[in-house]
Amino acid sequence: MLQLSPLVNELISADRVCELGPGTPNETLRSKLAALTIDNLFAGQQIVDASAARCCLAGLWLLHDFLDESHALSQEIETHDGSYWHGIMHRREPDYGNSKYWFRRVGSHPIFPQLLAQAQELIATEQPLDAIAGEIVQAQNWDPFRFVDWCEQLARGRAKQEQLTRQIAQAEWRLLFAHCAVRGRGG
Repeated sequence: MLQLSPLVNELISADRVCELGPGTPNETLRSKLAALTIDNLFAGQQIVDASAARCCLAGLWLLHDFLDESHALSQEIETHDGSYWHGIMHRREPDYGNSKYWFRRVGSHPIFPQLLAQAQELIATEQPLDAIAGEIVQAQNWDPFRFVDWCEQLARGRAKQEQLTRQIAQAEWRLLFAHCAVRGRGG
């Protein structure tokens, strides 16, 4: 079973929903985040994929709105997972075109089916739906580019349902973090 360090558990158990934009870095957590290394993420368990473990670090910085620190990590990770974190970070900056560039580098990701299912469950509780939410409900595959478009429309005041969109972004974060943690630990 995958075990995370107590500090990582503390950082991810915070009752927060992901920001869609840059957010404000939680400075009270900076020193705790800075103390994390790939060697102390998994409660002393051996790392088998250092890139995936570094992705976890990028995700933790991003969760707490430290976009620069997350970016510094993700841009050095030449994997689909690193590109995914990089794409999320640029989506939040917001730099939507650059975000889509990184999502093109991701291609089809293993979390997409589960993310689509979770997004559709979340959307099912909302009425009326924004156009993009309606498209997601009908979709057979997760489309990260449409989600970037939705975030952009929200930022420009052309869409509604910000809380729903943030919940989907939170589901995306959790799925991607878990995926990277399992890969990092070799599960």
